[in-house]
Amino acid sequence: MSLNGSNDYERLQDLVSRKYADQAVWFLNSYWNSWGEENAEKLWSYVEKNAELDLQHGKDGCALDEMMAHRFLEVFDETLTVRELRNKLRDSQALKEKERPKTVPLSHFLIFKYDCDWNYLVNASQGDNQEQVEQAKAMLDAVQKALNDAQAAADEAKAREEDAKKAENASKQAQKELEAALAELHAQEEAYNNKTETLKKKSEEGGVVSRNRAKAELEIHLAEDPLPLRRAKIDQGAAVRKAEKATIAAEQATAAAVAAREASEAAVDEARARVEEAEAYLQEVKNQPGSAEGQMWWMERELLEARKYLPESRGGIRK
Repeated sequence: MSLNGSNDYERLQDLVSRKYADQAVWFLNSYWNSWGEENAEKLWSYVEKNAELDLQHGKDGCALDEMMAHRFLEVFDETLTVRELRNKLRDSQALKEKERPKTVPLSHFLIFKYDCDWNYLVNASQGDNQEQVEQAKAMLDAVQKALNDAQAAADEAKAREEDAKKAENASKQAQKELEAALAELHAQEEAYNNKTETLKKKSEEGGVVSRNRAKAELEIHLAEDPLPLRRAKIDQGAAVRKAEKATIAAEQATAAAVAAREASEAAVDEARARVEEAEAYLQEVKNQPGSAEGQMWWMERELLEARKYLPESRGGIRK
């Protein structure tokens, strides 16, 4: 793999236009044996911070504006200013004398930081196994997709569990209301029956006038349920229907939550399988001659990061 351009300067312009991670990997491949290996983790942190500070492009960016570049330098306790960095780059002709860029690519900082010969850098070998590297990258993309799918499935499972809890609470509340309605109905029925018995007794005892009055009251009493009893029957019927509906909703919500949880677990297993597959392939490629060691380290580091998003019970590691 080589950079585009008919001369070193044009090739440098190609390099600084690439994503932060691609720029860092190019440096690691180029200087692995001299300083790359011992500083690989630091370059990883540089890329992470650039992506964080690049509010417009994130990890897909290639350069920070001057304000964010100064913040980047402060984070890593770098005492130089952007102007000092550019002056040194002009001295080495990595920047032309009249060139006034408005952004700071990661490569410019790395050239300054590690005092790199940029002419050597843009022509440095990037390994002889590009076909295998591209396959490994495709596998990493599959890992990322599987992780995204697993996260989406986990979010869905969480939402369905919350729905199930709400439905269960609603069912419990409906059951309480049903119990209260039943208690009220029983109370009204008991009051009705007690009055019936009292009037029957009065209609059979005492004088003729009082018995006749009691019989008349009893006929009226038996002709129609009193308002409190009618209301209690209506309320109890409504409570039964509400409780039945709430129970069905709770059962459906619980079934949906179980299905979502199973789907989430399956998605995690799929992500774990993709991670293990990529790890095995990378190990195989590393054991072959001509491997781009910086690229191999970077992809292994990405897989390590991927494992942080898997549950520990399924091969994940703590963040």
